[in-house]
Amino acid sequence: MIGIKLFKDTNLSGYTLIEAFPGVGLVGPMAGSYLIEKLKMDYIGYIESDLFPPIASIHAGNPAFPARIYKDDKYKLALVMSEFVIPSHSIYQLAMELLAFIRKSKVSRIISISGMPSQKPSGGCFVTSTDQNFVKKAVKNGIKQVQEGVVAGVSALLLTNAKQFSIPAADILVEVNPVIMDPSYAETAIRGLNKIIDTDIDLKDLEKEAKIVQTKIKDIVKKMKESPEHYDKAAESAGPSMYA
Repeated sequence: MIGIKLFKDTNLSGYTLIEAFPGVGLVGPMAGSYLIEKLKMDYIGYIESDLFPPIASIHAGNPAFPARIYKDDKYKLALVMSEFVIPSHSIYQLAMELLAFIRKSKVSRIISISGMPSQKPSGGCFVTSTDQNFVKKAVKNGIKQVQEGVVAGVSALLLTNAKQFSIPAADILVEVNPVIMDPSYAETAIRGLNKIIDTDIDLKDLEKEAKIVQTKIKDIVKKMKESPEHYDKAAESAGPSMYA
């Protein structure tokens, strides 16, 4: 079971939903983390499931769900991200639950932020979308359209399934070296976002906060290694429960 829960009734009608789950290069979480801090986005809800690893995130001394939902009213953005890799056996169900939530909330469009592996990243930004007007605007602003390739994970399912409900969906992809976590990837993604949806998200602090972002991403990587299997092994090594 996967459940999407809001802390209170929240109007997301007409908002753009940014999907920033971990993927190659961790571009989504890096960009998402910066957007949350820079825009001071409101923490409005979370995603829970017995299919997710049993971890909790600690932020500013407070425990939080590792898969969270935020919103910004200035730019009418909603953002969903997690601090663990979505287990493969839960990807389909999560994507369908998200799509149901998007439809119910009357979100106007979906934009995923992803990495595209390359041995020699050019620093370029690419886009693929079900909305040709979105593509035209991107290309006009110097962002290349992906002609051939593969999109994977939740992003892929949102792209392929949103169209049947007439919800525009797009994926902003940044070329990345898959073995390097570089905050410049997030900068490239957000610059692309600014050009495509007419936001003016200030990037001057991203370089200054690079060490903070990198620390967060290292923490994400650590959490990514956690899984039910790791948890079970730890429990077994601890011996019988004192309550047994």
